[in-house]
Amino acid sequence: MPPRTAPILVVDDDAVTRHILFDYLQRAGYQPLTASSGQEALERIKTVIPSLVLLDLVLPDADGYEVLRAIRADERVRDTPVVVLTALEGDEEIARAFEEGADDFLHKPFRNAELVARIRGQLRLRGYLVELAQKERDAAVLVELTQALASSLDIREILHMVVRRIAETVDVDRCSIIVAREGGGRGYVVAASDDAGVQNLPIELEKYPEIQTVLQTREPLTIEDARTHPLLDPVRATARFQSLTLLPIAHEERALGVLFLRSIEGRGRLEDRELSFCQIAANATAVALRNARVLQQLRDETQALDSRAAQAETRVRSLEQYQVLFRSAADGMLVFDRRGTVRFVNPRGAEILEYSADKIVGRPAFERVISEDLPAVDRAIESVRGGGTTSLDVRFRRRRGSVGTLAIALSSLESDDDAQIVSFRDVTQDRENARELSRTRDFLTSLIESSPDAIVAADMRGMILIWNRTAERVCGVARDEVVGRINVSAIYPPTVAQEIMRRLRESERTEGVGRVESFRTELVTPSGEQIPILLSAAIVREGEKDFGTVGIFSDLRDRIHMEQRLAAAQEQLKLSEKQALVARVAGTAAHELNQPLQSILGNAEIMMRRLQGDAIVDRYASMIIQEADRMKDIVRKLGNMTRLETIHYVGNTQIFDLNANAPESPDNHDEPKDTPPTGER
Repeated sequence: MPPRTAPILVVDDDAVTRHILFDYLQRAGYQPLTASSGQEALERIKTVIPSLVLLDLVLPDADGYEVLRAIRADERVRDTPVVVLTALEGDEEIARAFEEGADDFLHKPFRNAELVARIRGQLRLRGYLVELAQKERDAAVLVELTQALASSLDIREILHMVVRRIAETVDVDRCSIIVAREGGGRGYVVAASDDAGVQNLPIELEKYPEIQTVLQTREPLTIEDARTHPLLDPVRATARFQSLTLLPIAHEERALGVLFLRSIEGRGRLEDRELSFCQIAANATAVALRNARVLQQLRDETQALDSRAAQAETRVRSLEQYQVLFRSAADGMLVFDRRGTVRFVNPRGAEILEYSADKIVGRPAFERVISEDLPAVDRAIESVRGGGTTSLDVRFRRRRGSVGTLAIALSSLESDDDAQIVSFRDVTQDRENARELSRTRDFLTSLIESSPDAIVAADMRGMILIWNRTAERVCGVARDEVVGRINVSAIYPPTVAQEIMRRLRESERTEGVGRVESFRTELVTPSGEQIPILLSAAIVREGEKDFGTVGIFSDLRDRIHMEQRLAAAQEQLKLSEKQALVARVAGTAAHELNQPLQSILGNAEIMMRRLQGDAIVDRYASMIIQEADRMKDIVRKLGNMTRLETIHYVGNTQIFDLNANAPESPDNHDEPKDTPPTGER
C-alpha cells in the first residue's frame, strides 16, 4: 500500500512497543508518529491531523479513554479512525473503549500482519466515506453552477460566482476565466475568484505561454512547479504562483478560453475527481459564454433581417404567430411538416444541433436521432396528430460523433394541421448527474441494507421511513408493515422515544449537532418482548431545517449472554483455583507434620520397650501411641485433600470436612499404621 500523506499516530507508554510499531509501520509503507503519554498525544493532534491513531488504554497523565473522548469532541479529528491496542483482558474495557468511540480493538501481544490488515481496513472504509461525501458535494456544486449558467441573470455576476465556488471546492488560491479574442493575441479576464471587480481585464497572451498552449491543443495542462517548468522560462520573473492547472473552455471545435486555477504554495496535481469536476464546470461555462455570444448574434441578425424581410416574408408568415416565443425561448424549437421535413428552427435549436439554421431547414427533422430511438419518436408523432402533447428522451449523434441525450416535447400546431412543433433541450449532463446520483443512492441503500446494525430513520413527525434488514431481523417485523405506517415511538418502551429526542435537542443546543451516542435502552417487539440495545441517534438536517432522525442500534442479547457465561466461568475458575490452593496447603501441612509425628510414635514405642512392667508408663505410652495414630490418620486425610467442603462444628462455626476428601474404601482406617501419609519415614 502506498504511503499515506497523513501520519499514523502511535500512542503507547512502553518504549519497546513504540519502537516495534514505528519500525513495522515504516516498513509497511506508512508514516508513523509516536507519543508516550495521553497528554503528548493530544498536543500532537493540535498540530497534526493523523490518518489513524493506534492507542494504548493504560497511559500516564491522561489514559486512553480520555484521549478517545478528546478526539471525538474535536471537530478537526472526530472522524479519524482509532484502533485500540492494550493488554487489558476484561470485556468491560472493550465495551467501554467502543462506547468512547474506538473503531477497532486488538489485544497485546498482536500479530503484525493482523495489525496492518486492521489499519488498511479502517483507512479503506474512511476513504470510501470521504470519497462518497466529496462526490455528493461536487454533484451539488455542479448542479448549482449548471443552473446558474443556464439562467438569464447577468452573465458577469454568474461567472464570478462560478470561479469562486470552483476555488472553494478544489482549494486553490485563485480561479479565473480568460476569454480569447478570435484571431488576435489578446485575451480578457472576465472573472476572478479573489476579486469581484475584475471584468474584461485585457492581457497579452504572449506573456502567458501556458494559456496559449491550452488554447492551441484544447487539452488540460498541469504545472506542478512553475519555478522549474521549461514552458515558463520566458516569463519566469513574473511568475507568482507555484502550481498551475489550466482547462480549455471549448465549444464545438474551437477553444473560447481557459479555466485557470493557481496556488501560491505547491499544491501539486489535482486529483482525477477534482480535474473531472473542473472540466465539467468549464464545459458548462463554454455553453454559457456561447449563449451570451449567440444572444448578441441574434440581436445583430434581427437588425439584418429588416433588410431581408422581403426574401423571408413567405417563410416567416406561416410562423409569424410563434416568432416572439421562438426568440425568447431558452429551449430549441423547430417546426416540421407531415413528411417530417423541417420548416423552421430557432437559433437555440440550431446551436443544440450544432448546425446553422439554413443547413437544418429542408432536412428530415429527426435525422440525427439514433436508429434505436426512431420507433419511439414515430409513436410520439402519431399520438399528437389529433391534438395534445407528449414528451420523451431520445439519443442523438453530435457533429463530432459523440452521443448526447435530448429531452423533446411534441405537439400539433392548431392553425396548421400539416405541421407539428417540437421543443427540445440537451440534457446529457443532467441525465448523467441523475445516473450518478442514482448510483450514489443505490450504494447508500446497499450500505444501509448490508449493515450488521439495525438502521431506522423517521421524519420529524416520527413516521418511520427507513427500516433495514437487520431491523427486520431484530424486531421480527417486515419493512412493509412498518415504513409509512408506524410511529417510531411505538418500537420503544413508554417515554423512551421522548427521552431520546430530549437528549438530541440538548446535544443540538450545547454542541451544535443533535446526536446521542452509545445510549443503552430497549426495543419492544409486537409480541411484547423487550430487547436490550445500544443506540446511537442523530437529527438529520438540510441547511437550517431539521427533516428527520436516524437511529443505529446493536442487539445486545448475544453480548449479555456472553457476559453472563463469562462471569459464570470466572466464578468457576476462582473456585477451582481456591480448591487447588487448599489442596497444595493441605499437602504441604501433611508433609511437614509427618516427621514430628513419626518421631513421637518412635519415642513412645522405645519408652514402652525399655520400661516394661511400669503400669503408669505403659498406660501413658499407649495413650500417646493411640493419639499419634489418630493424628496420623488426620495427616493422611490432609494429604489426600482435593476439594473444599465444610461441615458445622460448634454453633455456627464451619470447619473443613476431611472425610469428604478421603479415598473411597470400605474402611479408611485400615491402612497399615506404619505407612506415612506422604513420603517415607
